[in-house]
This record gives sequence, structure tokens and C-alpha cells, in this order.
Amino acid sequence: MKVLKFGGTSVGSVESILSLKKIVEGENDDVIVVVSALGGITDKLIATSKLALGGDESYKAEFEFMQKRHYEMVDAIIDDEEKKSGLLHTIDRLFEELKSIYYGVYLIHDLSPKIQAAIVSYGERLSSHIVATLVNGAKRYNSLDFIKTIKKHGKNVLDSEVTANAVKETFRNRTQKSVVPGFISTDRNTGEITNLGRGGSDYTASIIAAALDAEVLEIWTDVDGFMTADPKVIHTAYTINELSYVEAMELCNFGAKVVYPPTIYPVCVKNIPIKVKNTFNPDSAGTTILSHVENDSKPIKGISSIKGTTLITVAGLSMVGVIGVNRRIFTALAENGISVFMVSQASSENSTSIGVRDVDAEEAVAVLNNEFSKEIRTGAMFPMH
Repeated sequence: MKVLKFGGTSVGSVESILSLKKIVEGENDDVIVVVSALGGITDKLIATSKLALGGDESYKAEFEFMQKRHYEMVDAIIDDEEKKSGLLHTIDRLFEELKSIYYGVYLIHDLSPKIQAAIVSYGERLSSHIVATLVNGAKRYNSLDFIKTIKKHGKNVLDSEVTANAVKETFRNRTQKSVVPGFISTDRNTGEITNLGRGGSDYTASIIAAALDAEVLEIWTDVDGFMTADPKVIHTAYTINELSYVEAMELCNFGAKVVYPPTIYPVCVKNIPIKVKNTFNPDSAGTTILSHVENDSKPIKGISSIKGTTLITVAGLSMVGVIGVNRRIFTALAENGISVFMVSQASSENSTSIGVRDVDAEEAVAVLNNEFSKEIRTGAMFPMH
């Protein structure tokens, strides 16, 4: 059994979604197909919600644009009139729900995280119905029923055990071709719609692959695989044939946006290989990610960079030779749900620099200034800023 994930570009145009159909129908094995929203739709859903929140009536035109795009896609790819009629009925119902939510946001000027999560879920809900109708013999399974999250530090995180059991139960008697909306989930306790974060469709596919001990996880995207560098910057960059899980994780964390970083862990534990393939060039070998690369003679696999980051330095002479300073740094940040992706310490131990996302920077500085407030007051440490 294989799990195939198709990203937004793979379902974003008539050409790409028909290529998806050919790829899936060409599989002799059982396959579970995880799909993202049509390319650009998630951003459009978010932007439209912000217009409605601000009382801007142009949100209606944006909503109609999304409707039109989905209807045009259906008209272009579904020939069977009976199937098309049933699909359009489902799409109409979903858009009516979404329209009501947007109108509510517009009227009461409120866009809570709960409402925003519900709004963005419609991208994958719509695309998965389209793909399930397009692929012959396919059946759609609703990931809202089996991908479960819990709230930790104000964020929705996967409940791994509950989800794994639910996935096994859901797909116990699966059809040969199954279609699942990626990214979306529900809270284990409240049943409210949540999501796995941007890039979460990759994660959905990995969770399912691990729970069902899949033969392979295939990530279908718009590039031939991992490149030795960004081809927009270095034109001689080429596709890397094989990477270890660790190498792929490093490249992903530092800017290679081929695979969403959390995707790797669930399948790594089960030693399930990941193949990155190009929907627009399916004959390309792509990149295979596995536990160990044989005959690996290249000390450097690739070069990547990361944007949207802030470097915070915790410094002071009181840090030299003092045991437990770094523990306090990371404990304070962890307790506030702030992730650190890079650490560097001066050899004299008088400073530690940490890398965090820009969106977490302000809160991280406040947390650290509070943690070391006593030392800052006495001049033993410098304020973070």
C-alpha cells in the first residue's frame, strides 16, 4: 500500500489535476491519495476573511472568484454528467456554508482562531471532493473524522495515539483508491475544526503512512525533487537522487520547501521511504529519502537558506562557568510554546545565540527578559532586544 500526497500546484490547474488522475489510476497497489487545496486557495480564503473582518464588501467578489475557479475546474475535467451533477451539488453546499461564515464575520467584525480554522478548511474539503469524483473507483474519506489534535501552549498539536488508532479503524476496509483532504483536523475533546499548520497536507500523508505501515510515502509536487541549491539562485543546481532522513530534515528546516519538516518524523520511525516526485514530469526519478544512503561519497549534499528568522543573543558575564543558564533559556521558551531552530554558544560561555521565527521573536524576548530579570537588574546580564 502506498500513500500519495499531491500539493496545491498538483491540483491547481486542469493539466496538473489530469496528470494526478493518470498517476493514481496507473497504480496497481492500493493507494491513499492526500490532497491540498487548489493552488493559492488557502491564501485567498485567509485574505477574504480579513476583508470581511474589516467590513470591506469586496470580500464578496473574492468569494465569487473562488467559487468560479472551482466550478470552472469541474466543468473542464468531469465529463460524466451524473457525476458532475452530484459533485456540483456538494460544492454548492460547501460554498453556501462558507458564504454564511464570511457574512457572519462581516456583520460582527470577529475572526477568532476557531472561525479562521473553519474557513481555511474549505480549501481541502472542496479539492478532495473534486479529486475523489475525478479518479475512477475512488472513495473519499473525511480526515476531520480521524486526524485529531489537542491544545498545548495555545497551539493545536497532533494527538498521535488517538489519531493512529482512528486511522487504522477508518481504513481497515478501505477501497483500492482512497482520497483524503490534507491539512485539516478536529480537536479531540471539543470536535472543533483545527489544522496541522501550513504544509500540513504533507504531515497528514505521513501520519497515515506511518499508522498503516505503508510501503512508501510519495510527495508529488512541481519540482523533480530536492535540489543541490535553489535553481533560481544557482542555475547549475541539479536533483539529489538520495538523502537520509537527517539530511532531508536539515535541508527542510533551512529553507528547502520541498517537504514540510514534521512530515519526516512519523515515517522515519517506521523506516518508510519518502519519494519526492514531479506531477508535471512523472517519469523523473525524483529524490528518495531513506534511513541510510549507500556509497555516499559527497560530503556536501546541498545548500539552502531560511528567511523570516530572528537571532536573539542572551549575554552577560554572569553566564561564564554557571551551570544551568541554557536550561533556563530553553525551559522558559518551551513553556511558552516557542520553538528554537538554531543554537550557538560563545566558547567563553558569556553568550548564547538562538534562532526563532520572526512571528515568535517579540514574545521570546519578553519571556527571556522576564526569566533573567534579576540578573538584568543587577547588571550581571544584558537586556534582550
